[in-house]
Amino acid sequence: MAGEKPQILVTGAGGALARRVINRLKADYRIVAVDFRKRVEISNQIPSYCVDFNKRSFEDIFREHHFDGLIHLGRISAYEWNRQGRFNANVMGTQRLFDLAAKYGVQQTLVLSTFHVYGAHAYNPALLDEDAPLKAAGLTLDLVDSVELENLTSVYIYKCPQLNITLLRPCNIVGPGVRNSMGVLLSRNITPVLAGFSPMMQFIHIEDMADAIVLAFRKNQPGSYNVAPEDWVGFQDALEASGCRRLPVPSVPPVLPNVISRLAGWNGFPAYLLNFFKYPVVIDGSRFRDTFGWKPVKTLGDIFEHYRRKKQKHIAA
Repeated sequence: MAGEKPQILVTGAGGALARRVINRLKADYRIVAVDFRKRVEISNQIPSYCVDFNKRSFEDIFREHHFDGLIHLGRISAYEWNRQGRFNANVMGTQRLFDLAAKYGVQQTLVLSTFHVYGAHAYNPALLDEDAPLKAAGLTLDLVDSVELENLTSVYIYKCPQLNITLLRPCNIVGPGVRNSMGVLLSRNITPVLAGFSPMMQFIHIEDMADAIVLAFRKNQPGSYNVAPEDWVGFQDALEASGCRRLPVPSVPPVLPNVISRLAGWNGFPAYLLNFFKYPVVIDGSRFRDTFGWKPVKTLGDIFEHYRRKKQKHIAA
């Protein structure tokens, strides 16, 4: 219909990041929200579905809505599901998503990945650019699905150029409503650290990440991009600035921190991420900044102030 707004599908719509992206786009696009974990109530104007990408009924959504674009924010993190469940969702589900997008003429696709795919080890270069090898799968089985999602995306970038795929690899996304591992750690009053280690880390506020996704989608420059600010800070310094008391945990033998973490119920300190608390994984975000003219608004001080105030409010309550 002439003059009608473009229609886009947003996956992972139940997450805090997806909700911010939807709020930024809904004035200029007709949004359809999908999350296979739960049904999301956003507004009466935004259709919402709870459906597994691998189910036959998922194709019905494509038949009904005729999407112009797709924003895939539905990657499942390693701490949420078991390995088989994550592989089915992140790899097989994403493949089905790409196939349906190609079948029904979707003209633009954005996929959210993670900097974890680079892997954490002692020989990482000072800055990892987009051409650095993705070593995470060789270091831990719990990140195999994340690397395979990236490999699959690379295949479709060449197999289906009409999809105009943009892949984003952000650093640690933190801030209000974020429930990933780093968000959990910064929120704690007492936070475990590996004794003798304080690797450099990067943090991006959830509002800045939502802005980055929207900007990348609007400008439509296909390719793979790291998304990170130009500054970084030692992990233990970040905890101190966030008002956390640090609890040193022995790093040897290697199995010990895993056992302690499991017994203490530290869901923000999972075994598959322990090397990230030993070795720096600092990504070069200059390609994204230069291509899209993006600059974060929130500083490290703003990020850490949020977590300090969150703790103070909890104490006052």
